[in-house]
Amino acid sequence: MTSSDDQQRRDAGMRTRREVLGDAWVDRAVARTTPFTADFQDFITRVAWGDVWQRPGLARRDRSLVTLSITIALRHWDEFALHVRAAKNNGLTDEEIAEVIQHAAVYAGVPAANHAFTVAAPILEELRGQQ
Repeated sequence: MTSSDDQQRRDAGMRTRREVLGDAWVDRAVARTTPFTADFQDFITRVAWGDVWQRPGLARRDRSLVTLSITIALRHWDEFALHVRAAKNNGLTDEEIAEVIQHAAVYAGVPAANHAFTVAAPILEELRGQQ
């Protein structure tokens, strides 16, 4: 690939990242970038957001469902919290997020689902207060 291709993927990834996560979160992440983390930030912008999140096979809302499920199963709570917010940006309701967590209890374990409810509840409450 040429650097022009990389730049197009980076630009597309940054647009998607901002649309899904919100400008404030992305601005904070970019501001925290250091020489040590710069290559990783470029990688996730190009690959995760510029390639994977833009594939035509799933809508963003569906990708949010999958991402919530995976982060619960792997117990990646910071990513889960981030993607609860993203799921709301992608059109999921509080009830649908609760259903994802309930469903994960069967496949990822009750302790993981219990913690997911604990993580999600204050985020959803905060977001309701912003409406």
